[in-house]
Amino acid sequence: MDGGEVAWLVVAGAFLMLVLVLAVPILRLRKTIDAATNAINDLNDRTAPILANANTTIEGVNVALSQVHTSLDGVNIQLAKIDTMTGHAQNVTANVANLATVVSAAAANPLVKVAAFGYGVRRAAAARRHAEDEREVRTTLKQQRRAAKKAATR
Repeated sequence: MDGGEVAWLVVAGAFLMLVLVLAVPILRLRKTIDAATNAINDLNDRTAPILANANTTIEGVNVALSQVHTSLDGVNIQLAKIDTMTGHAQNVTANVANLATVVSAAAANPLVKVAAFGYGVRRAAAARRHAEDEREVRTTLKQQRRAAKKAATR
């Protein structure tokens, strides 16, 4: 065996020692990777049902939202009809107000004249009654004075 072969044997022995020294951490690293793989598999097994339940819940929410959307469409249609009816009612109210103004303007002048005439008739009747009462009082006073003069002259 010459020097080159011995050198190769030393290199081979050193390489064998390096492989043996690195084999221990590699075997430990394998256990760590197996544990991580198992944890990921467990996590995957546990999250699959949760995601399926979440998907079912989201589908239910989407159905409920579509029903709400349909209901809101119906409500909006009814509100549009109510807006139309409100507009018509507003037009009718405006027409009635205009008609009431026209009728009151047409009837107000004759009614004022009738009221004034009635007031005048009442005042005239009251004045006539007072005039008759005053005439009776004057007549009574004149008669009393005449009677007093006749009694004084006798």
